[in-house]
Amino acid sequence: MTNRCAYAAALALTAVLAAACGSGSKPASVAAGPAAVVITAAPAAQQPVNRVLRVTGTLMAAEEAEVAAETNGRVTSTPVERGSRVAEGSPLVTLVQTEAQAAAADAEASVAQLEARLAIEPGQPFSIDAVPEVAAARATRELAEAEFARIRSLLDQKVVSQAEFDQRRTQVEATSNQYRAARNAAQQQFRMLEGAKARLALARKSLADTVVRAPFAGLVVERKVSVGDFVTRGTKVATVVKIAPLRVELTVPEQTAGLIKSGESMRLQVDAFPGRYFEGQVRFVSPAFRADQRALTIEAVVPNPDDALKPGMFAAAEVMLPATEPSVVVPSAAVATVAGISHVFVVRGGTVEQRMITTGLALGPVTEVVQGLAAGEVVATSRVEALSDGTAVRVEGPAAAASPAAK
Repeated sequence: MTNRCAYAAALALTAVLAAACGSGSKPASVAAGPAAVVITAAPAAQQPVNRVLRVTGTLMAAEEAEVAAETNGRVTSTPVERGSRVAEGSPLVTLVQTEAQAAAADAEASVAQLEARLAIEPGQPFSIDAVPEVAAARATRELAEAEFARIRSLLDQKVVSQAEFDQRRTQVEATSNQYRAARNAAQQQFRMLEGAKARLALARKSLADTVVRAPFAGLVVERKVSVGDFVTRGTKVATVVKIAPLRVELTVPEQTAGLIKSGESMRLQVDAFPGRYFEGQVRFVSPAFRADQRALTIEAVVPNPDDALKPGMFAAAEVMLPATEPSVVVPSAAVATVAGISHVFVVRGGTVEQRMITTGLALGPVTEVVQGLAAGEVVATSRVEALSDGTAVRVEGPAAAASPAAK
């Protein structure tokens, strides 16, 4: 029994020695570990970042008018339909014009008659001395004054009697009164002419009011009357909106209200066009807060050249705030996001360290890092999907000299 135990112990010792010798004969490549991953890298930098305030609002037409008739009449034509594009002054509804045309013609005749009586030439101002009656009275007065002057000289020479002298003097006074009367009559006729012109203007307006026109360029939302309807003054006949540009009313929280200024840039998105941004500009900032919400109301203007946006759409807007302190940014290629958690790989001594970060704004080629990374730290910018915490790397490119892996 003793010999068998010694023999078994010897066999076990031999196996251990054989295993030790075998392990020392493995290839050198296996002992050296995996090869380093070749990457590019860049240091985190600091730069000013324009902040964005995200708010919501509703799009509204720049102008909206309930167009009404300004005179009574029966509708004779309706040249527009819902959705029709109209220019400023385009006809929306036409009313019967027979009575208005007759009234305008009568008023024009009255004006022409008075202008002819007062000898007013077209395009010339009124001159009272050009009125025929006034001119005749003036000539008669001047003739009487000349005769009176001649009689006066003859009276001094005792050639004419005192009675004839008195008669000529009375004649001068009579012709002067006639001249003043003619001028007064001309003035009265001129006032009558002004009244006739006013009535003509009213008649022409009444004629023009038989055509209800668009107050501005836009789109017809609704036509409310049809041919044959009788409308009265104030009857709404159509609704017109102006949608280029559009307005959007936004509510800004109190804590950021001090950063909003008129003229700031903004952009918005609507559900109808996912992924598309519409640029705009803040035009109005309310001077007071809304007491029920402790918020500030602002209004922005959004160009709408292709009529893609419609009034009433819900909009998610981003208002660009002025830049404050510089922020840490890294190339966007360095940021990997898995299940909503973002991370970067920081290069340290030939390996990488996986670092969880909190990102801020995505600024195209770079991304803002709010927390988790300091300026100057070098991060991997390529082959990020092939890296893990502790992976050996070799940095190539412009950042190789600055990388800790190169030192």
